[in-house]
Amino acid sequence: MGDVGILETTLRDGSYAINFQFTANDTAVIASELEEVGFEYIEIGHGVGLGASRNGMGEAAETDVAYLEAAAGALSRAKYGMFCIPGVASLDDIDMAAEMGMGFIRIGTNVTEMEESRDYIERAKRHDLFVTTNFMKSYTLEPKQFAEKAKLSQKFGSDLLYIVDSAGGMLKEEIEGYFRAVRDVSDIPLGYHGHDNLGCAISHSLFAAELGASLIDGSLQGLGRSAGNAATEILVVALKRMGYEMAIDPLKVMDISETYIKPLISKRGLDSIDVVTGYAQFHSSYMSVIKKYASKYRIDPRRLIIGVCEHDKVNAPEWLVEDVARRLRSESERVYVAKYKLHEYFGNEQSNDLGKK
Repeated sequence: MGDVGILETTLRDGSYAINFQFTANDTAVIASELEEVGFEYIEIGHGVGLGASRNGMGEAAETDVAYLEAAAGALSRAKYGMFCIPGVASLDDIDMAAEMGMGFIRIGTNVTEMEESRDYIERAKRHDLFVTTNFMKSYTLEPKQFAEKAKLSQKFGSDLLYIVDSAGGMLKEEIEGYFRAVRDVSDIPLGYHGHDNLGCAISHSLFAAELGASLIDGSLQGLGRSAGNAATEILVVALKRMGYEMAIDPLKVMDISETYIKPLISKRGLDSIDVVTGYAQFHSSYMSVIKKYASKYRIDPRRLIIGVCEHDKVNAPEWLVEDVARRLRSESERVYVAKYKLHEYFGNEQSNDLGKK
């Protein structure tokens, strides 16, 4: 079997679930423990990435600098890195992070907008950073189109490309389609990032390993945005069962998870909103606008999510969400009126029949 690694993303992607409130001390302690048990790539910082607090994407407990200082002071072998979305992060943010000793960067764009990553990849490579490009909402392009974007990313200088199931709704055969399409045109190493909205994050991650993924993302307890990610502690043992050689102690990983992360978990049971976001392939970062117009027009937010995704799976601009909400409300009222008229008609018919008896 080929080599596969786990990029441990609890301290970054997991922070969505706790409103980005990991502290510098949390980062130092947990990162140190993760390094000790064998993880080579540890992602830290604001869930949205570099520059996110500064740009109103939710205020993290610490600054980017504080997170980087915490990791630098705690780690000696593992590479630590941050997420970077062009336009949220600046090129200066990359310079700052590299100068502080960061070892890798993950540059994320919607796959349809990946050209925006070029300057960021090139800047990161000037600092000799290991660069992964994350094609967010990978499912919004057909595999052949996706593969052409992969070639372009490799040309820009990316070291590894991630297929990203941002909504947790991809099917096994769809994932295989993207892997095969890229392999037909490029030799860039591939990674996989899955969400668990349809309960497939682990199985799809294992399948990605079989397809040749070099890196797979996990977070302890599956902590993360929406329905969360593939759970690192399960990934480790499942990959070992499949025969992959991993220098990671699974029991110690479970201990870290139960000591530091399990106490943070308050969510229990399935959330139907999470399931519907996976079904419709809706990115949960737009939930605030869904809630706003579902409330305004008194409609089921799940139906609104499905309706919006029938038009656009990449973005959910307010004008579109309101337009769909207005239409759903109108349809609901027409159904109500029709039911009322049927009830009135059959009620009168029944009364007339009774009068004849």
